[in-house]
Amino acid sequence: MAETAALKQTPFTWEGTDTRGNRVKGKSLAASEAAVRTELRRQGVVPQKIRKQSTLFGKKGKVKPADIAIFSRQLSTMLSAGIPLVQAFEIIGVGHDNPAVQKLVLDIKADVEGGTSLADAISKHPLYFDDLFVNLVEAGEQAGALETLLDKIATYKEKTEAIKKKIKKALFYPAAVLAVAIIVTLILLLFVIPQFESLFQGFGADLPGFTRMVIDLSKFVQEKGWMLLILTVAGVAAFIYTKKRSRSFRHFMDRMALKMPIVGPILTKAAIARYARTLSTMFSAGVPLVEALHSVAGATGNIVYEQGVLRMRDEVSTGQRLQRAMENTGLFPNMVVQMIAVGEESGSLDDMSSKVADFYEEDVDNAVDSMSSLLEPLIMAILGVLVGGLVIAMYLPIFKLGAVV
Repeated sequence: MAETAALKQTPFTWEGTDTRGNRVKGKSLAASEAAVRTELRRQGVVPQKIRKQSTLFGKKGKVKPADIAIFSRQLSTMLSAGIPLVQAFEIIGVGHDNPAVQKLVLDIKADVEGGTSLADAISKHPLYFDDLFVNLVEAGEQAGALETLLDKIATYKEKTEAIKKKIKKALFYPAAVLAVAIIVTLILLLFVIPQFESLFQGFGADLPGFTRMVIDLSKFVQEKGWMLLILTVAGVAAFIYTKKRSRSFRHFMDRMALKMPIVGPILTKAAIARYARTLSTMFSAGVPLVEALHSVAGATGNIVYEQGVLRMRDEVSTGQRLQRAMENTGLFPNMVVQMIAVGEESGSLDDMSSKVADFYEEDVDNAVDSMSSLLEPLIMAILGVLVGGLVIAMYLPIFKLGAVV
């Protein structure tokens, strides 16, 4: 019955006055508005407005990886401060502005209140908590050091999200500029160039070849543009569908991505950084190496490295050293292999893996900054060629106008 009541709890926002007549407001979790009123009066607050919390236009939002990182940090901090687990969930759930996160936290809270372990409770939400998260929480519960393990999880999530944000930020600017360039080019081809064409018809002279080519392109876009749009949308949809459904296609795309100039080395370093960071986090939590490598494989973010780490796990399970298994994959630089070897010999594999992760995370930051500096002038050159070329093509016949007159 307690579990059923907890499941029905929803967040409310309220406003009222306290015993001194001061205006106060806040949020509460309750099964109904009447329950909120009763609780507020018990606290000495006279409620004036109570309404169920909702988002603009009824949107439910979604749980992002950054939300999980913040949740881990908040839960770790509260447990370290001595706040009971269920109360910590209630504070986090009520205080979050995203209803999707609120529902997720309250669902976990309800399971924990019903006697389920935290690891089992979060394992019911695999979209948000991967095997790595579940395994570390389980290890923390068994060792009686849940707050310490949650702190490690929070640090891991924060660092991996920082790398993702860095790469996305570097790619956003060139993508935005290219999108603007394409839109401007389409506007010129569809609306501006046809006006110039009607003007050129009265010149009485042959148009330059470049201008004629641009005018023909404009006519083609006007007549077949809808077909190009359909083909483009269909191609993007087919690409997304195939990538989700076909593991072999994902393997091909990930392998090609690693071989791309400029971007490939960054993706390689990011995969190595995630591998080392996850290995360090799992090993420091006391998770056995063979079991840890299974979670490490899924955390690399690239199917080529994922399959490589799974092969390493199979070799390590038969007694092979981790250093030798890494060498056999051919995916790791010699420096990484040697540092892991030193960690194995000295019994400090978690510490050496952490140092590898720190090095490659900093290397990714520097590489992304360099890529941004390189892409900016390249993108501006592409923009100049696209738009400037069309403008020049339209003005070339004007230079002939004097000769015709």
